[in-house]
Amino acid sequence: MPELPEVEVTRLSFADRIANAHISDVRVGKPLRWPLGVAPASLVGKKVLGVRRRGKYLLMDLNEGLVLWHLGMSGSLSFTPTTNNTFAISHPQTHDHFDLLTTHGLLRLNDPRRFGAVVYAESETSAVAQKLLGHLGVEPLAGHFDLDTFHQNLKKRNAAIKQVLLAGDIVVGVGNIYASEALFLAGIRPTVRAQRISRMRAEKLRVAIIDVLARAVAKGGSTLRDFSNADGQSGYFQLEANVYDRAGEPCRQCGHLIKRLVQGQRATYYCSMCQKP
Repeated sequence: MPELPEVEVTRLSFADRIANAHISDVRVGKPLRWPLGVAPASLVGKKVLGVRRRGKYLLMDLNEGLVLWHLGMSGSLSFTPTTNNTFAISHPQTHDHFDLLTTHGLLRLNDPRRFGAVVYAESETSAVAQKLLGHLGVEPLAGHFDLDTFHQNLKKRNAAIKQVLLAGDIVVGVGNIYASEALFLAGIRPTVRAQRISRMRAEKLRVAIIDVLARAVAKGGSTLRDFSNADGQSGYFQLEANVYDRAGEPCRQCGHLIKRLVQGQRATYYCSMCQKP
């Protein structure tokens, strides 16, 4: 599943190129997780002001309203610059389910499992947008991920810290691979109850989350199966993972074997020596 780094890398790969373009046509393929919410033709003529990110959502601001994009479990966006204003530049393939043709190029959503979505909202504060965005936690890379609020929220949760991070309602974007990696850097066992984490350990975890996510963005995200950005480029963060997907291999820090367990149907990786309960 594309997480915050992959979504941000995707945004960076096409946002500048599509800014100030006008939508000239829309093609909708098989149904996605949620409907667009308006007639596709109603988007034609609107101007793309820019593309932002909120958690794992891309927010495409238009001169009237906005379009929210979610990549789901297996989705990816591609952007093909064009000057001839026609879909003939690239015929849609089996899993291409949404095409947005603009005066600057074609933005296409490929989603084999169709858990992604493209949704129109009149504003970010509208009921449609808030249903998707309203529950999201703080952005860890936006400069206002502070220790006091983070620690206070952790103390309200009795669940395992790994599960609390994955929930995304305290801090967004810490997906499975990044939760495992951040907890390793912070020296915290994934099974520790969130409310038991001291202020000092919470600060180590906060710093680790920022570090891991920032490095992942710099590395182009993680390509575990088929992720690529809008230019078709893969990510490389997974190649330097300390614990993720390394069960049975020696810890890079202490030499003990990395362990694997399942939490909430998701694989968790950790070092029992470096990460204390």
